[in-house]
Amino acid sequence: MHDPLVVISQMEEADFIALFSRIYEHSEWVAEALWRQKSQNPETYLDSIDKIRLAMADIVEQSSDEQKLILLRAHPDLAGKAALAGQLTQESTSEQAGAGLDQCTPEELTQFLQLNDTYREKFGFPFIMAVKGATKEQILMGFESRMPNDWQTEFDRAMSEVHKIAGFRLSDL
Repeated sequence: MHDPLVVISQMEEADFIALFSRIYEHSEWVAEALWRQKSQNPETYLDSIDKIRLAMADIVEQSSDEQKLILLRAHPDLAGKAALAGQLTQESTSEQAGAGLDQCTPEELTQFLQLNDTYREKFGFPFIMAVKGATKEQILMGFESRMPNDWQTEFDRAMSEVHKIAGFRLSDL
C-alpha cells in the first residue's frame, strides 16, 4: 500500500489540483494556492495531512469575505434539489447518504426543502453542516437551532462547518 503523502508529494500540478479541488466544494482556487505554497517549500510542506488541512484552512481564512461567500454558495442544500436531481459531487453524495438524507420520507423531504429555502432566503447562502456521523434528526435540529442567528454569527458558523467538512475529506484521502 502506498503512503498517500508520498504519492501526493510526487504529483504533477494538474493531478494535485484535481485531487485537492475536491476538499473545498467547487473551489479550485484553494487547491491552486496550496500548489503554489507547496512549490515554494517542497521538502516539508506536505509531510502530514494535518499540515495540509491547516494550510488549506489558512488559505480560505486569508481570502476576502466575498470569496468566502462564494465558497459557501458553492455548497449544495442538504437533501435539496441538486441531490434529488443527482447533481452533487461524489463527496457530497456520500456525506449526505451517510446521514440518511438519501432515504427521506416525502414529509421529511418537504421539510428539508422548506428549511433550505427559508435559511437561504434569510442568510443568502445554503445551510452548511458537516453531516458525517449525524442523523437526519440532528440535522433538522441544527436548522432549528441556527435559524434565529444573526447573519455574522451564521456566516462564521457556516465557515467553521466548511472547515470540518474539509477535514473529513482530507482524512479520507
